[in-house]
Amino acid sequence: MAEPAPPPIPAAASPDGLSPLAALARQHDPDRFLCALFAPAARREELFLLTAFNHELARARLATSNPMTALIRLQWWRDAVAEAVEGRPARRHEVAAPLAGAIRAGRLDAADLNGMIDAREAETEEEMPSRGALFAYLRGTAGGFAVAAGRALGAPAESLPGLQAVGAAYGLAGVLRGIPAQARHGRSLLPADLLAEHGLTPADVARDPRQAGVAAAGRVLAGEGLGLLREGRSRLSALPRAAVAAALPGRLAARDLRRMLAPGWDPAQPPPPRGLGDRLAVIWGGLRRG
Repeated sequence: MAEPAPPPIPAAASPDGLSPLAALARQHDPDRFLCALFAPAARREELFLLTAFNHELARARLATSNPMTALIRLQWWRDAVAEAVEGRPARRHEVAAPLAGAIRAGRLDAADLNGMIDAREAETEEEMPSRGALFAYLRGTAGGFAVAAGRALGAPAESLPGLQAVGAAYGLAGVLRGIPAQARHGRSLLPADLLAEHGLTPADVARDPRQAGVAAAGRVLAGEGLGLLREGRSRLSALPRAAVAAALPGRLAARDLRRMLAPGWDPAQPPPPRGLGDRLAVIWGGLRRG
């Protein structure tokens, strides 16, 4: 019996005349939607599609409490990518169908997409065992997104490792911003080895992220994230203007990680909504080529 398709993302109404994929991107990932606006107009739709695809992968674990069901959902997307590569009919799904078209036209790279799928399997484990495992997960998920976006925008091969590092730093900021949301789902993505240094386990954080050790562990990771961001930016000197949108999430990562290192950061509180300063940082980065 064929595996059931993941429930499609409900299409958002778009009074502004956005395409369906752009509306989905703005609704579910406004950070990356804003960054995509700095891509050449002819290539933005690929970034909106990639953003919708990434959101579907994230939903694989969030939409179920059963890890096996999450793995089945990820396999559904893996099969959809394989069928597109083989030239088989596209699946009837509002993201899978345009994804197949983009793969066949060479606008998105199947290997990049499969890497993003594979990296999501870490979310089905009971805990993130180590810092090494966390950063491997980040390089494959948010870092993989940045690589796929860069490749779609024509970034040269030598800039892709830098984009991956910048994307991973953005992903790390997202993990730290998401501590309260993870706890509501009874889980934590903070690495077990780092938490153990502060007398905690991932189960402790999932139960109560207000414990003092959570902030201390988060600040360690935030400092490492800024180092990763510097590493990535140092490798982006050859990034052309047409590909700058792939690097712009790093602007938000820098602001988020610095907030977490500032006195008074409370990881148990929901993060503040994006404000004018965040948007201006992205705009300034777009004007300054990253």
